[in-house]
Amino acid sequence: MKSITSRENAQYKELKHLATSSQARRKAGRTLLDGVHLCEAWLQLRGHPEQCIVSETGLHNPEVASIVAGLEAEHAHCLCLPDALYAALSQVENGVGVMFLVATPQRDVPAALTVNAVLLDNVQDPGNVGSILRSAAAAGIKEVYCSPGTAFCWSPKVLRAAMGAHFVLDIFENVALLPLLQGAQIATLATSGYATQRLYDADLRQPVAWVFGHEGQGVSDELLSAARQTVVIPHLGKVESLNVAACAAVCFFEQVRQNQV
Repeated sequence: MKSITSRENAQYKELKHLATSSQARRKAGRTLLDGVHLCEAWLQLRGHPEQCIVSETGLHNPEVASIVAGLEAEHAHCLCLPDALYAALSQVENGVGVMFLVATPQRDVPAALTVNAVLLDNVQDPGNVGSILRSAAAAGIKEVYCSPGTAFCWSPKVLRAAMGAHFVLDIFENVALLPLLQGAQIATLATSGYATQRLYDADLRQPVAWVFGHEGQGVSDELLSAARQTVVIPHLGKVESLNVAACAAVCFFEQVRQNQV
């Protein structure tokens, strides 16, 4: 196993840049998966990482040691860092000291929407984006399309919130959503507090492309106009609206419910 002990090491500087800069992650097409859960999910669903990075203390953790032993047995690349250098890369509090360097998938946008999908219009909070990805994966949705203003899906905060959902989804970023909606071959539904049709009255026993918008402003007017249906989630109490991630989960699992009846 290779070790790095200097902050001036070129490879370490590159890792630090990836750990701290969303722009660097986008440009390099690579990101860091931080923590045992994400690393184990990657191994199970995607295979070997480009590199496994561990702290000196992490090597004494049984879960981390097992991951490293398995990778080294198959001649994968592992790197050990002193705890102080590792801590400067990690954003996980009280972590166990393991992360993977992986390539972020680059995919061509399909010509048309044909399967269950989610379109995120300027959803800016990483926690919301990650939660939506997690709910989408749990509901069996296959594709996620993000507008240029949506939080970068492969950022550390989104990855942690999604808990491995990335690895079973096809995620497309920096996508012009309007042409996708206009050319969709399936039902397209946007959520709006001003809609007259209730979610529970919509026929969801078919593939659906769901459109969710900015936390404060909602779905843009042009996308609302392009969607074939707009729906509202009725709720009791005096709150004005649901959080966008909660709204998405309600919609996804109403679709699951209707398809299991």
